[in-house]
Amino acid sequence: MGIAMKLSDYLKASNVPYAVLRHSHSGNSMQTARASNVPAHCLAKAVVLEDGTHAVMAVLPASRRLRLGELQARSGLSLRLASEAELKQLFTDCEPGAVPPLGAAYGIETIWDDSLMEQPDTYLEAGDHETLVRMKTRDFIGLMKGARHMTLSTPVNEEHGPLF
Repeated sequence: MGIAMKLSDYLKASNVPYAVLRHSHSGNSMQTARASNVPAHCLAKAVVLEDGTHAVMAVLPASRRLRLGELQARSGLSLRLASEAELKQLFTDCEPGAVPPLGAAYGIETIWDDSLMEQPDTYLEAGDHETLVRMKTRDFIGLMKGARHMTLSTPVNEEHGPLF
């Protein structure tokens, strides 16, 4: 499949330089990081949530887990994980489970984790389980201009694995 059409259109319209990278099929963001030899803290992942009226995308490094309670307290939203059916409706040009972490490309409110600013390059799912997009982190953060950001994650505890 390659890069999702809405993501491709959004990146082109934003005039942001990026590279498309292929990797072996993966089932989640940690597998993607291993399959593509990308450090997990450089791979941005999306966690799509619902508050009863609209979708909200939390964006954080693959090496971290979402602290949902803290996000709810700090954002003032009552959030739950979006269902598979809701994800299919929102991301019609993506494979299930391969959501690009740029909510603006899909008209979705986005809240991103401050730890994303720590690396020079950012990698992100492109809409399937075999393609990544690489760009400068400053460009990635620029694409989320106007989105709220805060500390909303904690490092993955290897004993318990990722929570989202």
